[in-house]
This record gives sequence, C-alpha cells and structure tokens, in this order.
Amino acid sequence: MGLAKRIIPCLDVRNGETVKGVNFVDLRSAGDPVELGKAYSEAGADELVFLDITASFEERKTFTEMVERVAREINIPFTVGGGVNELSDVERLLYAGADKVSMNSAAIRNPLLIEDTARRFGSQVCVVAIDARLDGDGWHCYLKGGRERTERGLFEWAYEAQERGAGEILFTSMNHDGVKQGYANEALATLSAKLSIPIIASGGAGSKEHFRDAFTVGHADAALAASVFHFGEIPIAELKQYLHNEGINVRI
Repeated sequence: MGLAKRIIPCLDVRNGETVKGVNFVDLRSAGDPVELGKAYSEAGADELVFLDITASFEERKTFTEMVERVAREINIPFTVGGGVNELSDVERLLYAGADKVSMNSAAIRNPLLIEDTARRFGSQVCVVAIDARLDGDGWHCYLKGGRERTERGLFEWAYEAQERGAGEILFTSMNHDGVKQGYANEALATLSAKLSIPIIASGGAGSKEHFRDAFTVGHADAALAASVFHFGEIPIAELKQYLHNEGINVRI
C-alpha cells in the first residue's frame, strides 16, 4: 500500500494566537496554539505545522518561546516556519524543539539556503513551502504571505527546490485557501509526477471527500488543513476512519 498518507493540522500564528482566513486575508482567531497543538497530538494527527504567518512580511523572527511551549506538549513530528532567513534561524528552531523547518520567501530569494540546510542538518529537516496562485499566465509563486508575486513558476521552482536538497514540498494554493471547495488536485498531480520527494497539499479542505481526492486524484503524500480542524468541523479520528474505509492507507 506504500507509505501511510499523513493528516497534518496547521497552526497559522499571528501575535501569539492561531488565526485563519480566506485567500490569505480576513483573518479570524482560532484559539491558543499551545492548547490546539496538544489537542491535535492527542487526537491522532500525524504531524503538526506551525507557521508564524506575518514574520516574513514584518521582517522578524518566529516566536521561539512559543515553539518551545508547543514542542513540550506534543509527541508528533513538528514543522515550524515563518521568518526563516538564514542557517542560524534553522538551528534556533531545531534547538527550540522543531523536527523540521519550513522556508518560503527566503528560499526563493536565496536558494542556497536549501542546500546549506540539507548539508548541515539533512534533507529531512528542510521543508520548502510554496504559496502559489493560478493567474492568467499560469501558476506563480508568491512571497511575504501571498503579498508579492514573483516570476518563478510553481513547477519549475518546486523541482529546483528538490534538486537543491529539499526533503518535502508544502504547496498551498492561494486560489483554494480557506474556500473549502477542495484542494488544487490538478496542480498536485503535476507536482507528484514531476518530483520524487513528498508533496503536502494545502489550501481548500472543506469535507472528508476533499482529503480523499487530494490523495487519490492529486497523489499528495500528506494533506494539511486548518479551519476544518480548528473549528471542529472534521474530527481527525473520524476523518482517518473515513479514509481507511475508502481504501487509503492512514495510521488509525
């Protein structure tokens, strides 16, 4: 059956609280990140992602102290991102309790950061997050939490990130984010065909069927979601049982 597909709650954190929006804007509070992280760990989540979503835009570092607090409360793999600009940031977050570090804007600006991270800590530590939007001229990567368009195409940048040493790609479709109409399965399938490293789907989960389709149509290795978990719309145990019943290999 291959490796088990992973279910990953994502904590988008701003000013010490978990928030969630639609298409990267209109953010609303979703609770305390430490309490949420602990609850997800106990509920059977496979991993946890913690993103300080305004760190790059505000040009500051991720809240190290909060990372330490979350890490103490969970016993599942923990990925942290936001404001990661240099190797010392990666080291600081790993020391604070992260298992993996997600880099987005800085990796596009300085692709050597991927190579340096992989060389120093191993590819398994390096998650390259890509925020991309399907514009009139194709899929383009965006920086600073979706505020700044680049001329980098989604697929060529994801492949380059892999070749430079990324261990995983976390792809968020800005078109689908928070809309709850399903993941960008066509783009996911293209990424999966082009790359040999795991692809994490992000943006669009609104029903259990959407997770199923991300795995069966998009061929994603993991599916990340936020609001459907934060607001109790889809319990993780219920989701995993559904996926298992659909013939998808998940850890129950």
